[in-house]
Amino acid sequence: MAVLDIPVRHYIVTGCAGFIGSHVVDRLLALGCRVTGIDNFSTGQRRFIEQALAKPNFVLYELDLLNQGATIQAFAGGDCVIHLAAHADVRSGVDHPQRDLQQNTLVTLNVLEAMRAQGISQIAFSSTGSIYGDTAVIPTPEDAPFPVQTSLYGASKLAAEGLITAYCEAFGFKAWILRFVSILGERYTHGHIFDFYRQLKANPQALYVLGDGQQRKSYLYVHDCIDALLLVMTQAQDKVNIFNLGVDGYCKVNDSIQWICESLDVSPTLTYAGGARGWVGDNPFIFLDTRRIRALGWKPSLEIADGVKKTVEFLRQNEWLLKARP
Repeated sequence: MAVLDIPVRHYIVTGCAGFIGSHVVDRLLALGCRVTGIDNFSTGQRRFIEQALAKPNFVLYELDLLNQGATIQAFAGGDCVIHLAAHADVRSGVDHPQRDLQQNTLVTLNVLEAMRAQGISQIAFSSTGSIYGDTAVIPTPEDAPFPVQTSLYGASKLAAEGLITAYCEAFGFKAWILRFVSILGERYTHGHIFDFYRQLKANPQALYVLGDGQQRKSYLYVHDCIDALLLVMTQAQDKVNIFNLGVDGYCKVNDSIQWICESLDVSPTLTYAGGARGWVGDNPFIFLDTRRIRALGWKPSLEIADGVKKTVEFLRQNEWLLKARP
């Protein structure tokens, strides 16, 4: 699905060297837009933006968005912010409780204040299906009641959503909030496929799995995610626009393991640990209702199995990433 009618403007992309952010940068540049990219390279990879760095309409600021003054300066001249910078490791939340608050919530506040200082009034934000916690409504629509939060990550993203919508009301901002399932594809650098791939490269005879393998998860291919992002920014024009993103279905973790092992031609012995949840903050069943985004004409191009296989192939061709991340 090609989105060709996005306004040619000056976009500020936070997390520009990350998995999703680097693809957004490439897409915007291909459409003729001017892009200012911001990244502190805590998880972003400079290799992902090598082509962008060679283009005259891309400028990179290497800075921490917690630095309010530097953030305001970097936002100068922007028309719209695509805010993708985040701490996205759900499992580490209990080990570093302040990290999600700082990198997801407080950073978003700084982004909003920098927008206000520079007269920017439009923001697209990468939220998460994790904000629904252990919901009783499956598939989960955007207006489902929120249960008790199960992860610091989800709670920090929900708080960021609250700040964004409050700024829309108080200062006349317009927002597009995308609640993703887990994203797969080229430049993927964290998550279960990365973890399993690294384990199997070290020892193809054994695989350690957090959880019982029966957890049901939904995943989305990265280019389908970006198609949806750009589509809603052109077609959804309310003050606050909230959309779930995912495929019409889910798989068990054991299904994903099978596809990964088939791609690598290995048959490891599986060891499970952690019970049904796997780790603190994990939601054993994530399946989002995507009728709202589909009503705009969007639909994903890849099913989950194909996304998993494309991700494995990317990792196979880019094993330098196994050393680039701790």
